[in-house]
Amino acid sequence: MDRRTILQSAAIGAAAVLLPGCVGSGVPRQRISSRPHVRLGIDQLAQSGFAALQGQRVGFITNQTSVDQSGTMSRVVLQRGLGARLTALFGPEHGLDTRAKAGDHVANAQDGVTGLPAYSLYGQHRKPTPAMLEDVDVLVFDIQDIGVRSYTYISTMILAMEACGEAGKAFVVLDRPNPLGGLRMQGPPLTPGFESFVSQVPVPYLHGLTIGELAKMAVAKGWVAKAPELTVVRMAGWERRMNWADTGLNWVATSPNIPTWESPFYCATTGILGELKQVDIGIGTSKPFHYAAGPGIDGRALAHDLKRQGFKDIRFKPYKSQVKPGFDGVELIIDPKGQTDLMAVAMALCAEVVARAAKAPLSGSTASARSLFNKVYGSEALWAALEAGTPWQNLVTDWQEPLKQFSADRAPYLLYS
Repeated sequence: MDRRTILQSAAIGAAAVLLPGCVGSGVPRQRISSRPHVRLGIDQLAQSGFAALQGQRVGFITNQTSVDQSGTMSRVVLQRGLGARLTALFGPEHGLDTRAKAGDHVANAQDGVTGLPAYSLYGQHRKPTPAMLEDVDVLVFDIQDIGVRSYTYISTMILAMEACGEAGKAFVVLDRPNPLGGLRMQGPPLTPGFESFVSQVPVPYLHGLTIGELAKMAVAKGWVAKAPELTVVRMAGWERRMNWADTGLNWVATSPNIPTWESPFYCATTGILGELKQVDIGIGTSKPFHYAAGPGIDGRALAHDLKRQGFKDIRFKPYKSQVKPGFDGVELIIDPKGQTDLMAVAMALCAEVVARAAKAPLSGSTASARSLFNKVYGSEALWAALEAGTPWQNLVTDWQEPLKQFSADRAPYLLYS
């Protein structure tokens, strides 16, 4: 689709122009501090006078999470600094305004904030086409990720890097914190053959990398079929031990079901379970991912038995579903400063809910749902274990050697201590 056709499409995010440069009206924001301690990649780029983009036509992969330290939209910062050299925007899943539901296709449009054409990378195309890159010399990526392998923003980044490599365009990542911190490496590896848009790169389910570190590792390891010339604009002041509150940065919802900075901890813990039928994890409530419930489950008994597992820094309360009558289970209360193995908890929840539900979640799943479940997990191992009633602890044991290997493999690409 050419530029003229894009400009004739419906505008995106018109509400955002109510306060020029600020996050759009209606997008959930969580105020943390008026004095952030961390300078983001976009802040560092602006402070340098946009040195990494000097004299080049710039395409920008962005959404509502792309804001600087003060909360100004990154695309506004770039347009002010670059003028007409900012030529096009590209949006990931959920759209530029992050309001589209998971899995919903997003159309090309004109951005209501900048007036620029906004190409969707979650519609007809998930990878920039040569035509989209025609007026671009360098493609810049600045989107807040959540540190979970199945979250598709990193897949968008990898495919965009590949497109730039194929087209001879440079690629720049403006780095951002991992809200799960930089020390947490947990969960299953990605088994060859299970690569997909929900598992684009062979990292653990929780990888503990920033998007900039992940991009560097992807190029060095050959995970990008045709790698571009890569520049990562580092943050200042971020440390691996930090959770989001430690950064002082305000949080912008990364998608409809990730409204707060604590949400990634819950998404990591119940997201895989939520791929099954006949379960409730709180999607459609004010606390998405905070629950694990199914039909006919005794919530008090489940909470009691999970407490006996000895998980640290997490509590379980009996829960009655708000959206699915007859579904009972537990509410999770996770301490984001704790170091509990979220993925071990995830496996325990899968095993307990599947075993206790009156309507078998596995048998109610279609072949396509089973395929997606396996792609999200990264192999067929969890599905097979749930069918056979194998102890979930066996899966956690199986991850340990791959996790040790990944810890060593990632070390050369870490940008922060």
